[in-house]
Amino acid sequence: MLSIAHGPTGAFIATKIGNPYISIPLCIAAHFFEDAIPHWDVGQGLTKKSKSKKAAFIEELVWDLPLSAVIVFFFFQYGHPEINYAAWTGWFFGLFPDFLEFPYLFLNWRFEPVRTLAKIHSRFHESTPKKIRGLLPQVILLILIFLLR
Repeated sequence: MLSIAHGPTGAFIATKIGNPYISIPLCIAAHFFEDAIPHWDVGQGLTKKSKSKKAAFIEELVWDLPLSAVIVFFFFQYGHPEINYAAWTGWFFGLFPDFLEFPYLFLNWRFEPVRTLAKIHSRFHESTPKKIRGLLPQVILLILIFLLR
């Protein structure tokens, strides 16, 4: 899934469950659960070389990751003068598996433990090449998070 789904999910979990010993593992588990839902994301096609790593890297850093932070800001931070540490911690750990996979995908790091972590992560991915159908579950998820926050 896109960072715009993983980050807000993590923020939602962390703000609803105050205990970080419980919420952080749940944020990470939610990432894998979301990846198991058929989806489209910027990394789609990287392993089959149908998309350039440079294009995916730019898409991720220019719009997906920043937009994820903007969504978390407006859903969980806006209007609150103090930093919502739970939301931002949840955002980070909701994205943590992707952060760990980043060196494998974009820097060609093929040594342990990076290789094993990437293989484990890839086993959960259920992608669809149809952009609209792959974005729909993520949009629905964001609407639910907005309504339930």
